[in-house]
Amino acid sequence: MSLQQVYEGLEAGRAYHADSLQAPAPGFSADTPLAETLGEEDSRLELVDNHEALKPLLAALPERERRILLLRFFGNLTQTKIAEQVGVSQMQVSRILGRTLEQLREALAQD
Repeated sequence: MSLQQVYEGLEAGRAYHADSLQAPAPGFSADTPLAETLGEEDSRLELVDNHEALKPLLAALPERERRILLLRFFGNLTQTKIAEQVGVSQMQVSRILGRTLEQLREALAQD
């Protein structure tokens, strides 16, 4: 082994020292345990159910409606730009979006 590999091994060996979660948290008052300072609630966790429920609903949409939704909400395109790409008027895009979103809301509410 090279000297560098030995140094790396010794340093890696020091990484196995674990502090108690009940130990005082650095930078906090002495009576604040480390466990209370770790992690936080994920505000997007509630959205996971909605995303999973939407997958089959989106897959069941006709291609044109699905494409318009993707261009609007994932491509961040305006209704006018979507209309140019899809080959319909901006008003039709507006109506399709409104109708499709309402259908998705109703389907989610039924579940």
